[in-house]
Amino acid sequence: MRSNGIFAGLALACGVLVSAPAGAEVVDATDAGFTIKFVGETSAGKDDAWRMLIAPAKWWSSEHTYSGDAANLYIDAQATGCFCEKLPKPADAPEGQRMGSVEHMHVIYADPQRGVLRLSGGLGPLQGEAASGTLTITLKPSERGTTITWVYTVGGYMQAKPQDIAPMVDKVLGEQADSLATKLGKPATPEGADEDGAAQVDEKGKAE
Repeated sequence: MRSNGIFAGLALACGVLVSAPAGAEVVDATDAGFTIKFVGETSAGKDDAWRMLIAPAKWWSSEHTYSGDAANLYIDAQATGCFCEKLPKPADAPEGQRMGSVEHMHVIYADPQRGVLRLSGGLGPLQGEAASGTLTITLKPSERGTTITWVYTVGGYMQAKPQDIAPMVDKVLGEQADSLATKLGKPATPEGADEDGAAQVDEKGKAE
């Protein structure tokens, strides 16, 4: 069954209370836009984390795709590359019809040595708005493996209020961030962590 987009059902969910994954927070939300942030930990090393990060087919949820299958997602991790999705031709497609495709985000900075991937674009229903978004994912070695930080900043004209959209984006993107950390392997639960093993986040959004 094909989903409605990379944030399937998000547009219909505005105004509904949601629970974001541990480590996720809406840093700021105004009429001009919003910023959301996630901080997670994996027991994997930075190089392994990078390789997994740029292979979204292995960890992104199929529920939040246009094709209904995360296997169609890929990231060309170089400037001018993209976070894209293939839309396979249906069995009854006319002869000669090409496969469809979606560019979810555009790669503007990719540095595996520093562990930084930055992409530009509006995810999910934001793609159809006159808004722009910048997602920066940073991998930093830690005592327990690698700290993965996601920061997504969105601004511009949106038909819905940014304050209403932000919690929805926070929830869905936070689920993908958690899925990436889980796929890589989470560290053993440290003292002070929650029951899922995710590090607690202080008021500044930094993992303890």
